[in-house]
Amino acid sequence: MEILNHDQITNKIRRIAYQIGEVYMEHDQIVLAGIADGGFVLAKKLKEHLAQICDFEVILCEVTMDKQNPLDSVKTSLDAAAYENKGIVLCDDVLNSGTTLMYAVRHFLEVPVKKFKTAVLVNRNHKKYPVKADFKGISLSTTIEEHVQVDIESEVYSVSLN
Repeated sequence: MEILNHDQITNKIRRIAYQIGEVYMEHDQIVLAGIADGGFVLAKKLKEHLAQICDFEVILCEVTMDKQNPLDSVKTSLDAAAYENKGIVLCDDVLNSGTTLMYAVRHFLEVPVKKFKTAVLVNRNHKKYPVKADFKGISLSTTIEEHVQVDIESEVYSVSLN
């Protein structure tokens, strides 16, 4: 069952970009840190929209981690010095239990940052941890057995529930 179509997803991403622009307007640079794979794609889409509406520089950072073993090391495509004392937005496509965001946030807090927020396209409300999305496209009340499929890499974006 399709939840969001291409135009709706584009509008959600644009709205999140405007919200990020408002919150970080006093910054010269921000880092969009996207959790591989879907979160990094979301970060790239947000960067495209932010380039059209904001004056600050947007730096992309890919965050890789083993989502089945989040205690294993979290790696980023940037050295820690590149995001030290900057505003950071940690991006993921779906926030389900909060495990992935929790461990990724912990990694970024090992260096001082100016401001830290989270952005997700879909917030599922099944949290195990006290993690929230500061910017979200849509909140869904689903059963734990249902699977949310996000596709923002192809030419026609979609969010569906299986």
